[in-house]
Amino acid sequence: MHDPKSTQVIAITGGKGGVGKTNISVNLSIALARQGQSVMLLDADLGLANVDVLLGIHPEYNIADVLKGNCALDDIIVEGPAGVKIIPSASGLQKMSELSTREHATLIQAFNHLTVSLDTLIVDTAAGISDAVVSFSRASHEVVVVVCDEPTSITDAYALIKLLSTEYDMRRFRILANMVKNSQQGEQLFEKMIAVTDRFLDVMLQYVGALPFDPYIRRAVQKQKAVVEVYPRSEAAVALTTLAQQIQQWQTPNVANGQTEFFVERLIRQHSMGGAIA
Repeated sequence: MHDPKSTQVIAITGGKGGVGKTNISVNLSIALARQGQSVMLLDADLGLANVDVLLGIHPEYNIADVLKGNCALDDIIVEGPAGVKIIPSASGLQKMSELSTREHATLIQAFNHLTVSLDTLIVDTAAGISDAVVSFSRASHEVVVVVCDEPTSITDAYALIKLLSTEYDMRRFRILANMVKNSQQGEQLFEKMIAVTDRFLDVMLQYVGALPFDPYIRRAVQKQKAVVEVYPRSEAAVALTTLAQQIQQWQTPNVANGQTEFFVERLIRQHSMGGAIA
């Protein structure tokens, strides 16, 4: 028997839609896998899934089938580029974004029976501050908040951080600036976030860098491919690859049972306490 290894669980969120969150989740997952990591990508936008659209894959089953009892979570995993294991969600089903307590419990139980060995689990959350976004963020080791240099993006990112800190006692968030002209604009954007949070909230923000506005990202999306895969020398791909290298230096969680137990146990704890997931 081999010693189980802890899985790093990273939620990619942002508050506002359209900040590039899913694109970042997809590309980071592939970049990490290309660097030798065993990676799973969970499409946690339960009602408006689009990871499969970005990658041009057509899964036969998704999370909705697991909730119906038609199959196990292991059965719906799709292998993506570089061997990334993808858990697809449902698209166009409003009911999926409004799961009952029992349905959430079923989903948690499904995660508890995953047999896949993982180094990293990337959780691509939905936009906004819904119960599901809060739950998946709270259950992760790291919360990466994606922000663009737009008033609505900054306001919504602040609202999400405020909710998670004041209502659920979360204190540390990593900030990723996206679609910036240069590194200086990214740093200035981070300073804007710091200026607001330092004044009103008891939180610690950590800047993890900036991703450039790059036309090659749009080209990759049109091809339904990841930019790190089809344009590996583009500015965006280089920045994402560097970020993936940086992520591997983040402190690995010290969890006795390893794998996704941390994620599952925190989801279960929220559920049993009547938290956001209920």
